[in-house]
Amino acid sequence: MTSLNAVVIFIRLVVSLFIQRLLATNLGEAGIAKIGQIRNLLQIVTSTSSLGTFNGIVKYVAEFENEQKKLSNLFSTAFIFGFLGALVTGLIIFFNAEFISLKLFKANVYAGIIKCLAFILPVISINRILYGIINGQSDYKSYAKIELSGYLLATVSLLIFLYYYSLKGVLFSIIISPLISFAVILYIAYKKIKIYLKLNELSLNFSFAKPLLAFVLMSFVSSVLINYIEIDIRTTIANRINIKEAGYWTAINFISRNYMVFSASLFTLYVIPKFAKINTGREFKNEVIYIYKTILPLFGVGMILVYMFRNLIISIVYPNFEGIEPLFKWQLLGDFVRLATLVLSYQFHAKRMVWSFVITEFVSLGLFYFLSKHYVDLYGAEGVVIAHFYRYILYFLVVVFAVWYYFKSKSNDINE
Repeated sequence: MTSLNAVVIFIRLVVSLFIQRLLATNLGEAGIAKIGQIRNLLQIVTSTSSLGTFNGIVKYVAEFENEQKKLSNLFSTAFIFGFLGALVTGLIIFFNAEFISLKLFKANVYAGIIKCLAFILPVISINRILYGIINGQSDYKSYAKIELSGYLLATVSLLIFLYYYSLKGVLFSIIISPLISFAVILYIAYKKIKIYLKLNELSLNFSFAKPLLAFVLMSFVSSVLINYIEIDIRTTIANRINIKEAGYWTAINFISRNYMVFSASLFTLYVIPKFAKINTGREFKNEVIYIYKTILPLFGVGMILVYMFRNLIISIVYPNFEGIEPLFKWQLLGDFVRLATLVLSYQFHAKRMVWSFVITEFVSLGLFYFLSKHYVDLYGAEGVVIAHFYRYILYFLVVVFAVWYYFKSKSNDINE
């Protein structure tokens, strides 16, 4: 699985380096900052339109893979949630498009693009459900094919729109990328999805409403809030310093996400289904140690190489973005601690530890927000990545305590 995922990520990385250079040279720092704003918005509506049920679907497909009745009830509930989420989010986005455009870009000229996004939300919602099925099956090959094909086709779309319509075209191509992904999923994995998702057995069923509501809350905290905070911080950098500094921070985030996407897909495919089947502290500890021994060293070596060749990366990907160089050290340190923490925090999803997740995430996001606001005045964009590092050190300690307390409480209940 790791090897297959590595091939996909390597191809994506190479293509992404080319795309990021093209965007940087054609659109400059201000363009990169605006692209960051629209990507954050897309992440927010992706979560709200599906009501954050993705991780719940992954968990329950893995648990009930041979129980068709329960799966039908799960998908019935998920589709109802998705319909409601897409409808409400779409109405809010459509009727507040001018306000959102002003908030994101300080201009209402992008309101038309935001209105288009409102009409795409039903497809985004269905996408998340289908992705959840594939992840829950741990169908690594199909997932890899979908990820790579969807990414390459979306890249072609972006290039076409960049050539003809410049920045507006790029922003539009980003919001229609879910349409491309949806078509790819149906083409590659339709037969496998049909085995699990039997449309003739779907009904108005809320039997999984309460379990999935937990994931709605978790998704709101982890996806909606973090993306809103990123939008706010990027706006703060632009207002307090300048749009170039906002572009530098956005650029280092893009670089970070290019290597972090490997861990995200790997953990979703492997960790959640695995943790969902683990019931003792000893099993959990052994699995975490195994993951730390096999995966973290690979990421550590990779991050060291990224830091060593940071100037080369800047010259290749973001020429003339010299302000990025001081950001690498803190971003990489923070990302490494983040990876170690992610392994543990996926236990919250696997065991539906709602309040543990919500409380620890609020601590994490609160630290990031307030530390960023403080350090940005002292160090500019570098202050935000310093806050990123400090935040994850403290977050790691909080998550360790939360997971330890969960298994300790469970052990006490069994002994009683």
